[in-house]
Amino acid sequence: MKDENKRDLYLKVRVSQAEMDTIKKKFANSGMSSLSEFVRAMIFEGYIVHIDGDEMKRLNVLANNIANNINQIAHRANVTNKVYKEDIEDIKRLADQLIQPLLFLQSKCLQLKH
Repeated sequence: MKDENKRDLYLKVRVSQAEMDTIKKKFANSGMSSLSEFVRAMIFEGYIVHIDGDEMKRLNVLANNIANNINQIAHRANVTNKVYKEDIEDIKRLADQLIQPLLFLQSKCLQLKH
């Protein structure tokens, strides 16, 4: 009967010196006792995360718009002692545009935990 967990095969991967230096640095920071153990953990338990830069920029623009609107309302409220319904509705509209993508991003981040 063959032991299915026996590690008698080799995986050869070519890397540059810079890549090897990075691997060794990450291995040293991992606290693991063997490079083979570290590489297996990264292969079987690691994640590759793709972040859409354009989408992140869009979320950042929305968040900045909301912050700017709030600052303008706060300034106007301090000067006039009045807050206008339209200002509050504008903030709610912008916040609604921001909350769904943020909740989606949060759910994806939570899926990374196991």
